Amino acid sequence: MSNCIVVVQFPLNKRTREDAIASGISTAPIYRGLADKGLIRKDYLNGDSGTGGVYLWENREAAEAWFTPERVQMLTEKFGAPPSLTWYDTHVSVDNLKEEIRVNGIRQSVSQAAE
Repeated sequence: MSNCIVVVQFPLNKRTREDAIASGISTAPIYRGLADKGLIRKDYLNGDSGTGGVYLWENREAAEAWFTPERVQMLTEKFGAPPSLTWYDTHVSVDNLKEEIRVNGIRQSVSQAAE
């Protein structure tokens, strides 16, 4: 089964570096607590075209269980604008920090990945 990436974007002004870091640190414990619900990683976004996050989930079902209509409504109220969610299946991941390649979430040797 493939992993799932969800890109969440809000049409908001770019924050200062300090504000972006403070905001991320304040909510990071929420996402640390989602490891047992299938969240592998969250990266916070801050740019000229908006703010948001990139979420890597174990599978689409785990992502859908988090991004319910109720959660999207809560995020809309919190940020004052509705988020745009873009969904991707990801079959191959390269993680240079862990020095590994994963296919459908399973670690592969370089020779396995090339097959």
